[in-house]
Amino acid sequence: MPSAAPAAPAPAADAEDAAEEKPKEKTLFTIKFTGLGVDTAKAKVIKEIKAINSTMNLVEAKKFVESAPQTLKENATKEDAEKIKAAIEAAGGKVELA
Repeated sequence: MPSAAPAAPAPAADAEDAAEEKPKEKTLFTIKFTGLGVDTAKAKVIKEIKAINSTMNLVEAKKFVESAPQTLKENATKEDAEKIKAAIEAAGGKVELA
């Protein structure tokens, strides 16, 4: 009697490799100030921008807010980015994280 050929192994290794490849969670963010939610919040947002970027004086912070959209901070950690976003939005500004 002829012996039967052994069955080929199933391609399970390929499926496992695909399942293990998860997209990496982003750890550094760019914070972009996109503008004011309402014009009446301008003074509060200017003060918040000045507080976040300590190298700016009040005039520079005003020009920054008036010339939106602009990058506020680059390479911020997730925690810092969320704090800054919450602070500016509470003051009446709009922020995007990228």
